[in-house]
Amino acid sequence: MLFNSIEFMFAFLPLTLLVFYQIGRRGYQKWAIAWLVAASLFFYSWWNPSYLALLIFSILFNYYLGSALSGKFQLPVSQKWQLAFGIIVNLALIGYFKYANFFVSTVNDLVGTNFNLHRIILPLAISFFTFQQIAYLVDAYRGETKEYNFLNYCLFVSFFPQLIAGPIVHHKDILPQFAQKSLYRFNYENLTVGLTIFSLGLFKKVALADTVAVYATPVFNAAATGGQIAFLEAWGGVLAYTMQLYFDFSGYSDMAIGAARMFGIKLPVNFNSPYKSVNIIDFWRRWHITLSHFLRDYLYIPLGGSRKGKVRRFFNLMITMLLGGLWHGAGWTFVFWGGLHGVYLIINHQWHSFRRSLGHDLNKIHWWGRILGCWLTFMAVVVAWIFFRAENMEAAFNILRGISGANGIVFPERLADMLGIKFILSHLGVTFKIGGVTRLLSTYIDLIFLLTIAWLFPNTQEWMAQYQPVLKTEQKLDNSQGTYNFWRKLQWQPTLPFALIVGSLIFFSLKTFLSAKVSEFLYFNF
Repeated sequence: MLFNSIEFMFAFLPLTLLVFYQIGRRGYQKWAIAWLVAASLFFYSWWNPSYLALLIFSILFNYYLGSALSGKFQLPVSQKWQLAFGIIVNLALIGYFKYANFFVSTVNDLVGTNFNLHRIILPLAISFFTFQQIAYLVDAYRGETKEYNFLNYCLFVSFFPQLIAGPIVHHKDILPQFAQKSLYRFNYENLTVGLTIFSLGLFKKVALADTVAVYATPVFNAAATGGQIAFLEAWGGVLAYTMQLYFDFSGYSDMAIGAARMFGIKLPVNFNSPYKSVNIIDFWRRWHITLSHFLRDYLYIPLGGSRKGKVRRFFNLMITMLLGGLWHGAGWTFVFWGGLHGVYLIINHQWHSFRRSLGHDLNKIHWWGRILGCWLTFMAVVVAWIFFRAENMEAAFNILRGISGANGIVFPERLADMLGIKFILSHLGVTFKIGGVTRLLSTYIDLIFLLTIAWLFPNTQEWMAQYQPVLKTEQKLDNSQGTYNFWRKLQWQPTLPFALIVGSLIFFSLKTFLSAKVSEFLYFNF
């Protein structure tokens, strides 16, 4: 079931809320939790009921093993072997469903064999609920888990706002919230804050991400079929996908946080204006934050982190990013994307080391340094997104040839005449075509509009900061940009003007997506 579907917004979500609070206000907390678990499992099974058994098996297996690791009962093998067995089983499940076809295809290409597997359909959310429970097992082994009952654990894993595409939640952040009695009492603030955040996410998805997708898809499809993509078309397509992914993921994150807040649950922030990053290290502190934390805490640090010298640190970084890329998808393009970000991070760390050796204070960034760093980081991320989106490596390099100008620059002749620049462009080697004016202008005007929002506007957490929209937020409006006082005056309040703004966003979003096909969120594929 999609957040941006009629069934979810006008049937599932209102009914689930109503029944939850009706049960909770009568003091039946366990039954309220049971209702949320049942609703979440129904939400998951809406897509494909046959995979519900996989989710239930994963929950039962990991809860049982986690209970043994936390000392509730003893098993005839050491806890170290219990943990190893649990991780192997979890990785085996995700390995079969997500990587079996990729592995067989790679073997066939390398050794010339012709092994064949029937196409294995990837179960929704398997990457998310598997990683979430691996973290739980590791923490149970470390003695960091508490006495959690089975029903609460089920909700921790299956809670529908974060089940499908994150954020990847941690047991110590979510499970204690279920024990608060106030959670089961209807709260107008939670409803209004949650509804506002959900509406902002819906607007981002429907009105921004889906709208700009029409400029990205044709370019990447053409590259996949071997077509030559000229300079302006290539940049238009690449930047369109850059903004589509940004607002699609940001929109989903907001809708997940908003839906959870309606139930009184605060989820961790997962998206913090990543295109405002001043370097690639900063980018990974802002993009898919919960995944970054998982990879850091359960892969990078156990590998040794930065404790065993510079060479080992860079090796650990590269391994972490390669596996992070592979987590996103079973393909060499994803591996390359992860490796490229690994190289970016190594260069960034080396640059910081060099500046420290010169006595520079890395915490002080001049306005021009912020702008330059933001632009360089953005361009590096854009190039990496090409591999993230492309169907294969050949298509990715085809796009790279386009943005480099190797396939030439084609400009609408009529537009060149209107601007009076045809003579100049012709001497620069630009060729002309008939038509295409409207397409070119609409593409770049929309991109300028979306980039302005991404770079200059506050994000949802900043706009709603007075009502603490997410768990343990440390975000503050950036005073260095000179916009603090201006945006602080426009922070959300439960007043009529803001109600009208939110209502307008909802109306526009509904009008837009009712006239078009409902589209999945991009991160559903990962």
